[in-house]
Amino acid sequence: MSKIRDEVLSANAKYAADFDKGDLPMPPARAFAILTCMDARLDPAKYAGLSEGDAHVIRNAGGRASDDAIRSLVISYKLLGTREWFIVHHTDCGMETFTDDVMRGLLESSLETSTVDASGWHDHGAGPGSHEGDYIDWLTISDNAQSVVADVKRVRDHPLVPARIPIYGYIYDVRTGELVEVPEATEAGAAG
Repeated sequence: MSKIRDEVLSANAKYAADFDKGDLPMPPARAFAILTCMDARLDPAKYAGLSEGDAHVIRNAGGRASDDAIRSLVISYKLLGTREWFIVHHTDCGMETFTDDVMRGLLESSLETSTVDASGWHDHGAGPGSHEGDYIDWLTISDNAQSVVADVKRVRDHPLVPARIPIYGYIYDVRTGELVEVPEATEAGAAG
């Protein structure tokens, strides 16, 4: 067993020892959802004041409105009653440090973990690599505010998303902990 696995299982045993939330209903009590990045520096429960059972939190690389994220938002609304959605990207996001072409090149070289320095990303693996990365839109970010706007518009324009759901666009500042609204995104996501 790994050290990390031992730590996780030990923490879970402590958590489960006095667990008292087994009766929470499946629908989120505050009826909203957040789509945000998987970055370990972001704690949506803290920055949005959440407790277990309050909201749906959907996380992926960059907090991007991928097909799977939209699928989750639609399920959140259609089956579990959320009525408002937040799309939250953040400053200093790793998705700003590479392009689709860089990711494809790294994957073609090997499937080992890459490193980054001032000159960019580097692969140190000895292969084999894969061309399967050619078939994925990595949804990298070149302009944080514009990516929030694009994601809000992508969700808003999806045929399975009702016009009555407001979609708000924000950037979380990893240095201050503040949510900074992207007005153009929130305007694009206004309920109609």
